[in-house]
Amino acid sequence: MSLLLLHADRALTPSEEIRDAAILIEDGKITSVGQRSAISVPAGARVHKAPGLTVVPGFVDVHIHGAGGHDVMEGLPDALSAIASTLARNGTTSFLATTVTAQADSLCRSVEGIASYMSRQTFAGQSSASAELLGIHLEGPFISAARRGVHPAAWIAPPCVALLKRILDAAMRSVRLVTLAPELPGALELISIARQAGLIVALGHTDATFEEASAAIAAGAHHAVHVFNAMRPFSHRETGVLGAILTSPEVTAELIADGVHVDPPAMRLLLSSKGASHVLLVSDGTAATGMPDGQYRLGEIEVTVKEGICRNSDGRLAGSTLTLDRAIRNVVALGVPLTQAVQMATLNPARLLGLEKKKGVLALGADADLVLLDEKLRVADVMTRGVGLVA
Repeated sequence: MSLLLLHADRALTPSEEIRDAAILIEDGKITSVGQRSAISVPAGARVHKAPGLTVVPGFVDVHIHGAGGHDVMEGLPDALSAIASTLARNGTTSFLATTVTAQADSLCRSVEGIASYMSRQTFAGQSSASAELLGIHLEGPFISAARRGVHPAAWIAPPCVALLKRILDAAMRSVRLVTLAPELPGALELISIARQAGLIVALGHTDATFEEASAAIAAGAHHAVHVFNAMRPFSHRETGVLGAILTSPEVTAELIADGVHVDPPAMRLLLSSKGASHVLLVSDGTAATGMPDGQYRLGEIEVTVKEGICRNSDGRLAGSTLTLDRAIRNVVALGVPLTQAVQMATLNPARLLGLEKKKGVLALGADADLVLLDEKLRVADVMTRGVGLVA
């Protein structure tokens, strides 16, 4: 049995702030959270003191394509393991491997490889922190050619139930989220099939009108990927998909808060419209995350990273190098309270996935996925399922 008592200046659960906080961890699970004076130290427990630090839940990223020089589309164990290790160093302890539009055979090979890695994902005996791969986010191929971003036009496909089922079969029930453009013929039928399969359906890479987006929301789509990016622009006479997202209480919204993808006034508009409980911080990170400037790949797309910004050969933004700790700092700089900023990177994405009792929280029975932040909100240490905290 492994017992650890972590003692920090404060903890954000994230719904509650606890001063002089203590967290008791047993065999990778949280067994108690509260003020240090209220928690007794069991016999044989190791005590880790973290003065000057704040402990928060591990970050959960539902939209990331790669890190550490590797892309999830590689679908290989070594690549996915390198991504998981890189993410953990920056505080992301759980993630969805996010694909890009590709030729059907290639896409199926990728998701099959990701699913195989997940089925063999073991944490016993780990000596260092590593993010847990929770599932697959299928971004494309059912997207708008007009709002494709850098997704390859050649492999964009109309909503097709047979193709979706083929991909889901290859993924061995590992797909958790699918992004589509709701204005495309067949989209509403695909939403119905996806919801029956237990998938989260997201609006994204779309040129939808307000009416088209609203119909999709009524059919069961209740999430929106990287809001403002790769979407029909907002107009006061035709608010489009953004009008539907901003005014539909049931829809959760992703935000890439790197200061490049979305300007601060637009970030404030999203936060004001949706509220902190319905915004998810995501990275849309690429293989360049955690790496120096240079040449990388996003699926089969060549991207160049200069001053930390990813672009394709046409100069279009192609994902990011953002990490969620930096996203938190950026939204706090906008005036968002730290507890709300942390919630957007932890509890909100966990709740979207139906994992809010296990991930994204400091609570009895939750996985011991913890991040220690210094006074500048930089990652000082990370634990994943009870592993990795410096002794």
